[in-house]
This record gives sequence, structure tokens and C-alpha cells, in this order.
Amino acid sequence: MKVISACLVGCHCRYDGGSKTFDPFVKMVEDGEAVFVCPEQLGGLATPRPPAQIVGGTGEDVLDGNAKVVTDAGVDVTAEFVRGAQDTLRMAQLVGAKEAILKERSPSCGSSAIYDGTFTKGKRPGHGVAAALLERHGIKVYSEETYPNK
Repeated sequence: MKVISACLVGCHCRYDGGSKTFDPFVKMVEDGEAVFVCPEQLGGLATPRPPAQIVGGTGEDVLDGNAKVVTDAGVDVTAEFVRGAQDTLRMAQLVGAKEAILKERSPSCGSSAIYDGTFTKGKRPGHGVAAALLERHGIKVYSEETYPNK
């Protein structure tokens, strides 16, 4: 069983109200091989919502209390991102997920790259908050770009 970012299966839950549908991932859900989640909605954030980025580190740093997630207007949404990550982990554990396929560069879901916190489209290596928490609990995280079996 897998967990997949809801935006990758056609749910309009991205910060801008859009989605990034990948048909092979939709098929995984249709075939009962995966469930979908949106950590940011699970954390209580609305859609659409202001763009947010991790400032001062990566998702691991947010989980350790050494970085925060803020919107482009400077509003701290760290608590919502952590809550969403925790609920994503809970859902993954409930279905026995061993893998997750999450949206690259997202402050929740990025698996190898995230935006750098400057809101200038710069990127840095690292996990988003939900991706980091899933990895800490033994769930292998891929992105739509790195998943080998699409």
C-alpha cells in the first residue's frame, strides 16, 4: 500500500487551488494500491491558500523545532504543517503504507528538493515536513519525478 499526494491524483488542493494529475498514480488509487492525502489540508489550511516555504532549514529542522514554515506575507503556519504531517503519518500507518509518492518541492511533500524560503523560486536539497516525518517512521518517500514504477 502507498500514500500519494492528493494533488497528484487530480484533487484541486494545491496552494493555488490546482492539481498536477499523473494518470499512473490515479490508476494506483483506482486499483486499491494507494490512498491519497493532502497534508496541508489535513493540517487545517484552506484551499486556495497563500504560498508557504520553510525558512531556516528543511522539514527535519521544522520537526526538531529549528525552522519554521511561513507564508509569503510572513504568517507562521508551522503548527498547521506539523499537524498535517502527523495526520498523514497516522493515515499511512492505518493502511500499512510502506511507500509514499509526494509532490516535489512542496514544503509538506518535497522528497529531495524544497523551495529555499526566500520566495524567489530558489531551491535547496531537503524534505518537506510530511516527507521528513514519514521517512523518520520507515516509510520510503518518492516524488512524482523519482518514483521508479510509474
